[in-house]
Amino acid sequence: MCHYCGCREIPLIREFIAEHESVTDLAGAAVRALASGDRERARALVERVAVELRAHWAGEERGLFAVMRENEEYTAYVDALAAEHRELAVFLDALDLDSAGQRAAFVRAVDELHAHIAKEEDGLFPASLTELTGDQWDRSMEAWRAAHPR
Repeated sequence: MCHYCGCREIPLIREFIAEHESVTDLAGAAVRALASGDRERARALVERVAVELRAHWAGEERGLFAVMRENEEYTAYVDALAAEHRELAVFLDALDLDSAGQRAAFVRAVDELHAHIAKEEDGLFPASLTELTGDQWDRSMEAWRAAHPR
């Protein structure tokens, strides 16, 4: 994520970035657990990844993605990001870490997750700074809060 556009100063974007960092840390730990042969630890970490991603995706898709779609210029970009969420969710639901092929596919999926996050942090988030109104930010933040009950 760049540090020059000001995204990190927006509370909602700061939350999304913190979630990205958390989930990539967990996914990286899962990859390292697999590399060391500790499938049980990897399973526990993958489960945490899936839980965090589902809340994160709900906040993004019901909030920021929904309001960015109000500008048709961003619809295809946001739809592609949401499709990537669905693909990863299906993959994680079916993941079998006892299969060597599935373990390798998980490592590739983590790489793809990093690329996905870059599309959000380097593309969508900076665009949101210039596109969203105060009302749209409020609706986005409310959707994030609803997805993250405390």
